[in-house]
Amino acid sequence: MKLLVVGGGGREHAIIKKLKENPEVQAIYALPGNGGIAADATCVPIGATDIEGIVKFALEHGIDYAVVAPDDPLVLGAVDALNEAGISCFGPNKAAAIIEGSKAFAKDLMKKYGIPTAKYEIFTELSQALDYLDTAPIPTVVKADGLALGKGVIIAQTREEAKEAVTDMMANAKFGKSGSTVVIEEFLEGPEVSVLSFTDGKTVVPMVSSMDHKRAGDNDTGLNTGGMGTIAPNPYYTPEVARRCMEEIFLPTIRAMEEEGRTFKGCLYFGLMITKDGPKVIEYNCRFGDPETQVVLPLLETDLLTIMQATTNGTLARTEVKFSDKSACCVIKASAGYPLSYEKGFVLTMTEEAAEHTYVAGAKLTDGKLLTAGGRVTGTTAVADTLAEAIRQAYRLAEGVHFDNAYYRRDIGARAMKACGEVK
Repeated sequence: MKLLVVGGGGREHAIIKKLKENPEVQAIYALPGNGGIAADATCVPIGATDIEGIVKFALEHGIDYAVVAPDDPLVLGAVDALNEAGISCFGPNKAAAIIEGSKAFAKDLMKKYGIPTAKYEIFTELSQALDYLDTAPIPTVVKADGLALGKGVIIAQTREEAKEAVTDMMANAKFGKSGSTVVIEEFLEGPEVSVLSFTDGKTVVPMVSSMDHKRAGDNDTGLNTGGMGTIAPNPYYTPEVARRCMEEIFLPTIRAMEEEGRTFKGCLYFGLMITKDGPKVIEYNCRFGDPETQVVLPLLETDLLTIMQATTNGTLARTEVKFSDKSACCVIKASAGYPLSYEKGFVLTMTEEAAEHTYVAGAKLTDGKLLTAGGRVTGTTAVADTLAEAIRQAYRLAEGVHFDNAYYRRDIGARAMKACGEVK
């Protein structure tokens, strides 16, 4: 089979490495891919949001199956365009991808169908949002309605901070059109859990839970990032929590989307908060998370392509999906200065052992050399029988990844290790 994977980050590298395990896969094309992905797929310089270019390439190269991984092309309708051209795809269509494309839609969906989430208000006028913030409980959460590269969420500790965030989004267009509508919601407290799930629109199969580390610095300090590392499974996701999530959140969400005429097929990401009142939805994503994918897929024991095709064909209920009971840890190495400004163009080298366990997020090939080309550069993952050993091995392997100006957190998994002693 000839496969096409849309995207060019660490998540896509993890997906491609897993798809390569299927012996029927003859070729994988990554659009656009990156310099590190080039070791595992043929990279083609067509942007992830160039829908017309993607479809043209797929038709000209006889692609049998496409995986659309990032949020932007999904929300823009890449799956719809590929399907119209007769190419089978993994991922939701445009109508279903709105669950991430509009936070206002997602909140209203949860309210309508009784899915537990934070209380909220939606605003399209700046003056009304500012008036509301005069009396809103503090801290509060301000969210840009649309996609904002994972940066459109501000946890405001003061009214002034909240008003500044709203003004930046609505008046100053900090996130472009994505911030023309804002959601202001109740601040929830409790441990966060990420659960990716396979779904064919009727059946939903949760993957191994994970714990992301969003802040740039150790001990959860510094600015929010796209993620500085992750571990799986998440110790706060107990069997009882998992049961409640399936009954109160996962199945109701899938049924709600079908009821709305927006049947969701692909990977639906549930960002959860385990509050004193039980699990609640913080956010939905219409695709695999990054870097959660880099710890979840290494624990998948059954064939990824077979599962993906089952979500497309509506046969997930009859398809085996099995995960290892081991633990995984991913350590991200980033360019100093990320998530703000940072230098690029440093030579990236890896030992042979490290390369086997590393997903490249931001690099380009120039004259046969890998050069850094992004904020997050690599994610190195280890799998082991225990979480403590997975963490130790991930850091050992990450020592084999070298580039100037690199920085990384040194406490990935520390919070989970502490929780292991507190959560049975």
